[in-house]
Amino acid sequence: MKNIIFHLSTCNTCQRILGELGGLEGVEIQNVKEKHITAEELDFAKEKVGSYEGLFNKRAMKYRSMGLNKEALTEEEWRKHILAEYTFMKRPLAIINDEVFAGNAKKTVAALKEAVNG
Repeated sequence: MKNIIFHLSTCNTCQRILGELGGLEGVEIQNVKEKHITAEELDFAKEKVGSYEGLFNKRAMKYRSMGLNKEALTEEEWRKHILAEYTFMKRPLAIINDEVFAGNAKKTVAALKEAVNG
């Protein structure tokens, strides 16, 4: 899998994290609003993280407005929603050297910085 970071260009947190990462030679930066994650990329990330729910952004406004927070979603439903709507994917989502980093938790960002900068 290629080295790629999925982000949202209008997200201040994503922009801050990308700025903190520094040298991103050989890493594709993809705005998920313009070009969605592919099923293959999402499935790869799921294998590394362990579940589609682990890649799902439960802070997304649509999560509550669609009533998804009141449903017991299956893994296939988590996957379907992420592929259908970019706001449902945890961001940033990075695939670096076949490792996956999902979200903006301090521990996750620190591990991502280590992976990118060695």
